[in-house]
Amino acid sequence: MTIEIGIRHTSRVVVDSSNVASAVGSGGLDVFATPSMVALMENAAMTAVAPFLEEGQTTVGGHINTSHLAPSPVGATIEAEAVVTAVEGRKIEFAVEARCDGKVIGNGTHLRFVVDAAKFMSKLL
Repeated sequence: MTIEIGIRHTSRVVVDSSNVASAVGSGGLDVFATPSMVALMENAAMTAVAPFLEEGQTTVGGHINTSHLAPSPVGATIEAEAVVTAVEGRKIEFAVEARCDGKVIGNGTHLRFVVDAAKFMSKLL
């Protein structure tokens, strides 16, 4: 496994009835939901490092610290970019940012850990 600082990925989603605040239970308006933004940021981070993992490995989220700065309407395309900022053993830190039409709508930091998928699943409660 060789994950280097600077590895990045951008994930995209179109705001629709499935990812708005009123649908996911985080608010009453039909705007892009904060939990949906967080999920997109996590997806970008996971996808960024996936090609560098060994067979049977995956990453799991450990922490995310983010701000949702502006609303986005149904029909808008949201992009979330994750950039590796630090690697320490199995721990990977990312800077994350979400944009709508080039405008920053969210940003923060995200922490993921490399795990053996089978071993991780064997620990379910």
